[in-house]
Amino acid sequence: MDQLPAHPESERYSVTLCPPAVTAIAELTAATGVSKADVINRAVLLLGFVEGERAKGSDLMIRDSAGSLERVHIL
Repeated sequence: MDQLPAHPESERYSVTLCPPAVTAIAELTAATGVSKADVINRAVLLLGFVEGERAKGSDLMIRDSAGSLERVHIL
């Protein structure tokens, strides 16, 4: 398997997004004030982090303001 460079050059992609993803991107863009590209970049990096942690056997947990923990399952 080829090694990936530590920081490959930027690449342009053309993708068709499902309606819920389009809505989520619009909502996140409005809420954060960042561009659609930044929202998508952050989402991809977050998924990469989560999958890396899952590969190590870690669980993803959410703690609410009361301190209760809930395991998050990403399909």
